[in-house]
Amino acid sequence: MKKFNIRKVLDGLTAASSSSTAASLQSGNRENDMIQETLQSEHFQLCKTVRHGFPYQPSSMAFDPVQKILAIGTQSGALRLFGRAGVECFCQHESGSAVIQLEFLVNEGALVSALADDSIHLWNLRQKLPAILHSLKFNRERITFCHLPFQSKWLYVGTERGNIHIVNVESFTLSGYVIMWNKAIELSSKTHPGPVVHISDNPMDEGKLLIGFECGIVVLWDLKSKKADYRYSYDEAIHSVAWHHEGKQFVCSHSDGTLTTWNIRAPAKPAQIITPHGKQPKDGKKPEPCKPILKVEYKTTRAGDPFMILCGGLSYDTVGRRACLTVMHGKSTAVLEMDYPIVDFLTLCETPYPNDFQEPYAVVVLLEKDLVLIDLAQIGYPIFENPYPLSIHESPVTCCEYFADCPAEIIPALYSVGSRQKRQGFSKKEWPISGGNWGQGTLSFSEMIITGHADGSIKFWDASALMLQVLYKLKTAKVFEKPRSKEEKSSTEIVDEDPFAIQILSWCPESRVLCVAGVSAHVIVYRFSKQEVTTEVVQLLEVRMQCELNEVESPECGGEQASAVSTPGTQSSPQTSLPQSHPSTSSNNSSDGLRDNVPCLKVRSSPLKQSAGYQVELLIQLVWVSGEPPQQITSLAVNSAYSLVAFGNGNGLAVIDYLQKTLLLNMSIAELYGSTDPHHRQPRSPRKTRQPSAGLCDGNDASAAPEEKCKSPTDARDNSFSRSRSSSVTSIDRESREVISSFYFCDSLSKKSETVAVPSLWIGTSLGSMLAIALTVPSTPEQRMQQPVGVAFCGPVVRLKGGILRMAQLDFSGTLLPHVYESWYEPNAPEEERERPQRRRPTSPPSSQENPDCQYAVVCSEKQAKVVAMPSQNCVYEHNITETSFVLRADVVTMTAGVGIACFCANGHIMTLSLPSLRPLLDVNYLPLTDMRIARTFCFSNQGQALYLTSPTEIQRITYIQETCDNLQEMLGELFTPVETPEAPNRGFFKGLFGGGAQSLDREDLFGEVSAGKASRSLAQHIPGPGGMEGMKGAASGVVGELARARIALDERGQKLGELEERTAGMMASADSFSKHAHDMMLKYKDKKWYQL
Repeated sequence: MKKFNIRKVLDGLTAASSSSTAASLQSGNRENDMIQETLQSEHFQLCKTVRHGFPYQPSSMAFDPVQKILAIGTQSGALRLFGRAGVECFCQHESGSAVIQLEFLVNEGALVSALADDSIHLWNLRQKLPAILHSLKFNRERITFCHLPFQSKWLYVGTERGNIHIVNVESFTLSGYVIMWNKAIELSSKTHPGPVVHISDNPMDEGKLLIGFECGIVVLWDLKSKKADYRYSYDEAIHSVAWHHEGKQFVCSHSDGTLTTWNIRAPAKPAQIITPHGKQPKDGKKPEPCKPILKVEYKTTRAGDPFMILCGGLSYDTVGRRACLTVMHGKSTAVLEMDYPIVDFLTLCETPYPNDFQEPYAVVVLLEKDLVLIDLAQIGYPIFENPYPLSIHESPVTCCEYFADCPAEIIPALYSVGSRQKRQGFSKKEWPISGGNWGQGTLSFSEMIITGHADGSIKFWDASALMLQVLYKLKTAKVFEKPRSKEEKSSTEIVDEDPFAIQILSWCPESRVLCVAGVSAHVIVYRFSKQEVTTEVVQLLEVRMQCELNEVESPECGGEQASAVSTPGTQSSPQTSLPQSHPSTSSNNSSDGLRDNVPCLKVRSSPLKQSAGYQVELLIQLVWVSGEPPQQITSLAVNSAYSLVAFGNGNGLAVIDYLQKTLLLNMSIAELYGSTDPHHRQPRSPRKTRQPSAGLCDGNDASAAPEEKCKSPTDARDNSFSRSRSSSVTSIDRESREVISSFYFCDSLSKKSETVAVPSLWIGTSLGSMLAIALTVPSTPEQRMQQPVGVAFCGPVVRLKGGILRMAQLDFSGTLLPHVYESWYEPNAPEEERERPQRRRPTSPPSSQENPDCQYAVVCSEKQAKVVAMPSQNCVYEHNITETSFVLRADVVTMTAGVGIACFCANGHIMTLSLPSLRPLLDVNYLPLTDMRIARTFCFSNQGQALYLTSPTEIQRITYIQETCDNLQEMLGELFTPVETPEAPNRGFFKGLFGGGAQSLDREDLFGEVSAGKASRSLAQHIPGPGGMEGMKGAASGVVGELARARIALDERGQKLGELEERTAGMMASADSFSKHAHDMMLKYKDKKWYQL
């Protein structure tokens, strides 16, 4: 576990710092002194907890058949280890080089990794967080293949030069025994045979080593006599070799799509040549060449025909066909198509011994973006249902939200509706990768992650107890008509690809109301129902947003000048079209021939069957205005207590009443300010920029042609972050446009004269303004359905440097006020059975004459944070978070010890501030921002949890509180569990009598320093790992660590005692046998004379 040094800030020094908390205003001093803050710097520490998802860019794989653990290596030097569902582990090689091969020390709790930088490493898996024990770096030769025989401590390492070196895995030292390529091939080839592509020992004779060279030559090497017994030559390059378990035959796969079978004592020609996917000509000629067979495995069964499993080898005329795995069993050949290219595959067998019938039962297939297990024992080869959360990237993730400490009943509710979505036809058997044990400790709160995807889908995940399991999947694209081909694409679409991609999520866990904004300027409101319904017509509301005054001439953060903009009335005059039952029938073109009043996507016209789960309540679409496409939505908020949705972009904001299906408010930002606008605005140039910048796009080039469309959120043209300003609004500095950047619904004292909290909407902009709107919401359900919601403008509340990211509300004691909500009820229940709960609103104490302020507004921007007393609107605390960088994500979070602000900056720093005094408590340089994905997906949650997408396929979870860091060892699962190694196969009476069966070899005698000498020091350099056994076993801390160490020691002692007991029993049996033979001989010759002998 990597822990980070934390710059802890002494509370007494913060007030003197230039970037620390500013002095409180005199009017606020008295009440602020009374607030006792409980959060201290010692409550915080940052560490990674777990990584979920599919290993990004996998490159190699290995399986321990006794421990039942799977290891996957990646091109970036990462290691992912998988046991039973919920037992996963992530490790990283420091060099970051690709992992080219993995070899388990079977049932030893250790793993050898070979990297593309010609280093090999020994990992200790007998601890919860594996670490490297030894490393060996080859200096003069490049590693191409490794082989570690079962129950051997000698690792064979083949190189690009064609040589084979031998490494002792206990000491990680090189043996002096080397097999040189020229000695191996001698005169069988006039040229260099190429790199070593295969090494394996004969299953029946450990003293015979089979060496495959790329050029097509295979050598059977006698380790004792140090010479080749046989050489087998074929004129096509070799990719892999596999033994029959009896050690009399082996199979080679070649680059022309052929498989050659060789008898070891007949090197002149192959016993059989087949081309599994080649067309057999009638005239007896050779079949047409096929694509290379990249790997073959040959597995035998006691009761039936052997299995031959291979990947590749398809004919060249199958252009565009997906990657296939071929299973040949007897006379049947099954070709199994895969969704992605195959990286590697392994056959899982009942026995770890290579010299016994293998009895294969499954095949693990590692694909570029998936992991598939095929059941070989059932007809049709069904796949196993994968228990790991490897489908995060099924469609690229475009946004992410994290909810810790959410209502306990929401997870079972989502699981109940999600279980009906599961696919059928899986294997009936248990998942075979079943090693390890779950952790003992768990977190006391439930956690959920919601991911939005490029295809418009939304996934709900149960993230409790450091695990991840998909609960439910929602497809938002079902609301729209899908074009059958690219030619049919609507001319009104504003993105090149993925028009349904999710951009922003807003979710109320208590009411289960979900609101999503997509890249095609659409918003969908969903309600949760346990009943299936068919919606004849999707409720549609089209909104026309335009703004003629939004080019800011000179934004000044501290300016209080007012421009000559008319003050709006207290009630809005919205621009709207009424709810429509079908896609807009308004004219597609205005009088000058430009597209006008048309949405970007066509709404489904046929009835929509909606299963139990999330069901569409209302669809809102922004429309084209005089040839201008609608600007993408930059902020979104939903509130169930008020039944309102607010969304904004560069044109302004709109507030929708989703209960009455009406547009409540549609205003430009300039109108919101009224006469208090601090910016000088100019009329916007027509068609100056066709698309606003949006959080999912990697930047909007100001020099681009007006007709250029905004790229898909998954477009990876520019991964750098230099072109982006914020995860929700990009390029604000370079574009003189003020954009709505955040919303917050609350019951607040938004006007200075107010004494009672009223429903309000706080609005944050990209130029640092926080404005407020007071709402009049009818009190009874009947009135709420009939009377409109009233709106009154309160104007600006406070200004900050940088765009507003987050707003929250504290009560007079400094406690975070929870958001107002209405508890969930079944929306499809009959009217007479429906019980609508009362809405929950935080209570505000009445203000006194002496101290009218009884609430605090917490506002955090890209540059600073402020705490403002309400209703006086006096700034009581201020803190400059960063001068040289800017904040990407800020959240007001609740922890056991108190409430604070958590921030993630573009320079990689993670910071926490206390509330309300904004004292810095944590500042860690954690993660330099390398691409937009991290900025788009980083989010904090309550109870000290956070996450981000570390790669397109993986979620990294971190914690920033000390308590979780301290308990992490206890919560993590264990990979290694003490398991008995299965008994070796019985040699049988006749094989024992006549010397048949497996021949053992004393490798120590051959490869040890006494007989083989020392290897050249310049060949490889030994590097001790960061965790020698003492340091490794002491990784766990406290009592848990002591227990873990005692248990490991006990396991090892028990293992050694077991071995000693076995040896003693063997010696006793041998002594008994000798005594019996001696007694029999004595009886036989007892009465005979010496001359009769």
